[in-house]
Amino acid sequence: MRIENIVLREIQMRLRAPFETSFGVTHDRRILLVEAIVDGLSGWGEVTTVESPSYNSETPDTAWHVISDFIVPRLIGRDLPHAADIFPLLSPIRGHQMAKAGVENAVWDAEAQLKGVPLSKLLGGTGEEIACGVSLGIRESPQALVRKVDEEVRSGYQRIKLKIKPGKDLDFVAAVRKEFPTIRLSVDANSAYDLRDASHLKALDEFDQPLQWDDIHSHAKLQRQLHTAICLDECINNAAHALAAVEQGACRIINIKLGRVGGHSSARQVHDICQQHSLPVWCGGMLESGVGRAHNIAMSTLPNFTLPGDVSASHRYWNEDIIEPAVEVTPSGTIRVPRGPGLGYAVKRDLMDRLTVRARDWKADVALPV
Repeated sequence: MRIENIVLREIQMRLRAPFETSFGVTHDRRILLVEAIVDGLSGWGEVTTVESPSYNSETPDTAWHVISDFIVPRLIGRDLPHAADIFPLLSPIRGHQMAKAGVENAVWDAEAQLKGVPLSKLLGGTGEEIACGVSLGIRESPQALVRKVDEEVRSGYQRIKLKIKPGKDLDFVAAVRKEFPTIRLSVDANSAYDLRDASHLKALDEFDQPLQWDDIHSHAKLQRQLHTAICLDECINNAAHALAAVEQGACRIINIKLGRVGGHSSARQVHDICQQHSLPVWCGGMLESGVGRAHNIAMSTLPNFTLPGDVSASHRYWNEDIIEPAVEVTPSGTIRVPRGPGLGYAVKRDLMDRLTVRARDWKADVALPV
């Protein structure tokens, strides 16, 4: 497989409704898309950074710089047996997992198309449909949150994840649990607490990573104090982090986000370590466009993704997504995995062009700004 051409674009998309977490409120998304042309076929990837270095250290601008000045020069014009060979080629670049993932995942899509198989099968996935959960931003009141949860439960979602932060946590979770005593419920603090809050956190049913984003050790201390399961997110950036978390007893669940761990190659390694240690995983979301959402669907077919992920319908976030068909959730709360080659979705180039605010195009042996 020869990487003949790489195109990097930034598009801007407005969310249908603001999304609030402990980091702040998001109205608009700056999204970098990568198109890798391999042996004449276009594969697509998405760089899942948020707009500020709040979730991790990356932003759209840092990713643009690293892809342009370091990743593309290592890959353009190369002949590779498999997309997985990109992972070691980029290992000299420390960090910048989301930038790496956007490029690597585009080549995975292209390879699956060249082989005429769905990306899910190329990755080793076995599922024909995936169970869907939904992530809900912080609301102005417990009553408003209960109304939103009711709407999502009626839509069929199999797990509800509530974003929380200090001052908007116990009362909100208690109101939801009182109204919906049997639903699968988790909460996500996005590192908004520290170990001194352990007694406060014990009042919550389940929660995602509550402590400092890179602190596996303190999570191990907290997990020993709790009966319920901690799920680690920001702490886990590669397979070594996953193994450390398992061996230290820092969690009982791991959330795998493709961008956070550096792409499909690394995600499979994290998945396999968790499977070997009987630790379930689920797929987290980053307010992706349809391209990132399609990659999440493919990854979620791997056998240890036993908990419903944050892969939800396109219309929850966008008035019009950049892929067709749009991602849809069945009444039973699942997404059917596409059977076509590659991602199984087509990019709407006209819409993408209208949303593009900058682009750069590299061809083998020459690099030119658009």
